[in-house]
Amino acid sequence: MLKDITLGQYFPGTTLAHRLDPRTKLIAVVCYIVGIFNCHSAWAYGLMVLTLIASARIAKVGAKALLRGLKPVLFIIAFTAVLNLFYTPGEVLWSWWVLTITREGVRTAIAMMARITLLITGTFLLTYTTSPIQLTDGLESLLNPLKKLRVPVHELAMMMSIALRFIPTLIEETDKIMSAQKARGADFESGGLVQRAKALIPLLVPLFVSAFRRADELATAMECRCYHGGEGRTKLHVLHYAARDYAVLALYLALAIGIIVLD
Repeated sequence: MLKDITLGQYFPGTTLAHRLDPRTKLIAVVCYIVGIFNCHSAWAYGLMVLTLIASARIAKVGAKALLRGLKPVLFIIAFTAVLNLFYTPGEVLWSWWVLTITREGVRTAIAMMARITLLITGTFLLTYTTSPIQLTDGLESLLNPLKKLRVPVHELAMMMSIALRFIPTLIEETDKIMSAQKARGADFESGGLVQRAKALIPLLVPLFVSAFRRADELATAMECRCYHGGEGRTKLHVLHYAARDYAVLALYLALAIGIIVLD
């Protein structure tokens, strides 16, 4: 299960999606999300699915890599669908005790499942094709006007980059600790809810110790390199828009506006 968590992973490549400016990809994802939450008909959802498939093909990311990241959130998707299925008022199709399935509930459940799936896979596609450093530079550039309001934009972008960077590391560390604990006889799968929660204590304690140790080592390394925030810092790679960036931005803006106006 832990190996299925792919958030924060970056797959290097030379595709068009990899070569796009990170600001372009961030704005495109925002337009994509706006489009998803304004879908109300089958053709709109179909258009968003086609957009995701086309983007994945351009980035050369397989369907298995995208769908694998959905495994840890399948329970959330199913739980959301069940709530909408049984507790949405409308034309009753089936009823028993406090459970009622309506025509509107079926439509809402399917729509919510599609929205969550499209949202998660689209977000994963962004992290697959953009390194944490590029994401940091792009986010900092987009939020740069907020510096006039004394918002610590650089620090916020740096924290996001570090968080994304260490997600795969912490997952790998958790997997190693679980394997070591199982070899010593720990059981994380049997018993009731309380017993399973107690069984996680031998896992959480060393995981937190390891995370704090890594954070302390990172802070020490940044201090040794005279890191004092973003004030006066220059960048090795300066972001520049190219013709392909303007084309992609126009495409995704047209997608979002078209769904909002026509659907």
